[in-house]
Formats: sequence, structure tokens, C-alpha cells
Amino acid sequence: MLKNKSLNGLVENYYLSYDFNKLRDETKAQYKYFMGVMLETVVQDKPLKLWKFKNITTGVAREAYEMWSKRGIYMANHVMSCSRVVYSHAMNFDYCEVNPFSNVRKYTTESRRVVWTKDNLCQFLDTCYSDFKTRNIGLIAHMAYEWCQRIGDMRMLNWESVDLPNKRVNIEQSKRRAEVFLPIEDALCEMLEQQESDFGFQDWVAPNPVPRKGVYSPYSVFMLPKHARNIMDKAGLPTELRLSDLRRTGTIEMVDAGVSMGQIMSVTGHVNPQSVKPYLKNTFASANSALKLRKENVHG
Repeated sequence: MLKNKSLNGLVENYYLSYDFNKLRDETKAQYKYFMGVMLETVVQDKPLKLWKFKNITTGVAREAYEMWSKRGIYMANHVMSCSRVVYSHAMNFDYCEVNPFSNVRKYTTESRRVVWTKDNLCQFLDTCYSDFKTRNIGLIAHMAYEWCQRIGDMRMLNWESVDLPNKRVNIEQSKRRAEVFLPIEDALCEMLEQQESDFGFQDWVAPNPVPRKGVYSPYSVFMLPKHARNIMDKAGLPTELRLSDLRRTGTIEMVDAGVSMGQIMSVTGHVNPQSVKPYLKNTFASANSALKLRKENVHG
């Protein structure tokens, strides 16, 4: 029986549940952050954490969502998703009968198509690698581009996944738990060897170089983009670039090079060809590569 009938009490109850505790530590941290945003949101002159959770209507939920959207659609939609999760938990245990957030329509954004140029990447990495304080951010970006992986997985990459003697890395992707096995090219391997010399005494390949209470930890999912944005501004890069665009950039380069769908999926970790289609742009480079490959196959 749930004694604390406030929304804060419901969230605390969810934190004790099996569904929450089976999540990865990083996912738990993200849920707690977004639920914290939800709880501190003031609607009708009262923070949601003080509302009785059964008194929160769809109208109140919609007001809250509009407030979150002022901080960006990405933020609003993630807070909305976490709000729905906690009410689904309540419904599963018969604490309430209605999920007030389920009928609030999320705003949508157009799929991003931004890619980095070679010059963009070089400028960013040169700026990062010129200062020990930002070197690890550069390495995270470098690995994400080199291996066409999500920034989050590179941010959380640990030394157990890296086999420097055999120049390979094994990555279990956080989003769908796909596992990929990738080579480490010579230049990146040299950098990782230096990184191991400097940071191999702890778990993370590219942690925040400033420890807290003597403990090194990965950059947070929220602070890394902010640090990266400051570096991009210092390097004079376009404002539309994001670290998350590096996976797309590397994947599109494989498409342009004429790499087969199966080979691309073995790198990116996609299990469904439909998921790769957004990367299949009609570019001159990809068309030129396709026609050359056809000619080589037909005419030898």
C-alpha cells in the first residue's frame, strides 16, 4: 500500500520497483534527472512533487509539458516519457486508474540531416587535443566518428571492452543491446595506448579528467554537450553541429563509399535494414560508387 499520496511519493515508490532497478545505472541516472525536472515543475503555483498524484489531470499534464517544451523539444519529450512511465507503474499496482500524461501529444521534430565535414572534425579534434582538460571529449568524438557509434556508448566505454594488443573493441550498445566487434586503426590505437597510460588505473576510457572526491566518472549525458558546444564555439564551428551527428556522418561516408548494407549494419549495430534507410542519401558519391561497382562486376 502506498502511504505517501504525493507525486513525489509515487516517484520514490517507483525507484524501489523491480522495473526501475533492472535498468542500467546510466539509464537510472537519466530517469532520475528527467523525473526531477518533472517534480520541480510549478503548475498553478505549486510544484508537481507536492500534488497528490491522483489530482493531476490531463490538463495539468499538458500545462507541465508546455513548460518543459520551453527548454527544448528533446527535454520536453524525455520528461514526458518518464512521467508516463511512473504513472504506468502506478496503474500496474492499482494506485490509480488513469495516466494523465498518456493523452498529451508530444511535439515532433524533423529528422536531423546535419553532417560534419572533414575540416569541421579536424578543427574540433585539434582544439580538444590541444588541452589536457578537453582531450577526453575529443577522444569520445573521435571514437564515435571512427566507429560510427552513439556518443553515449563512447562516453560510457570501459577498458574491459578494449583489446589493444589485438587492436579491436567489443561494444554492447546501450539502446538495443546489440553487440559489435570493431577494429582499432593504428592512429587511434596509439592514442588509446597513451590514454591507457594516463587513465588505465580506472574503469572508463575517456572519463571527466576532474575527479569528484577522488573518483573518476564519465561525463554526464547533460554536461558533455555543453562542454562540446563551448569547444565548438572556440573552434569557430557552425552552431548547428552536434556530437550526435558524428555517427550519421561516418555512416553516410560508408554509404558514399559503396559499402554494402550488411557491412554497414555490422558496424552500426542495426538489425533492421529499415533503420539504415535514413542514411541512404541520393548523392553523387554514392551513385558514382554504385555504378563503378556494377561495371567492375559486369565487365571484370
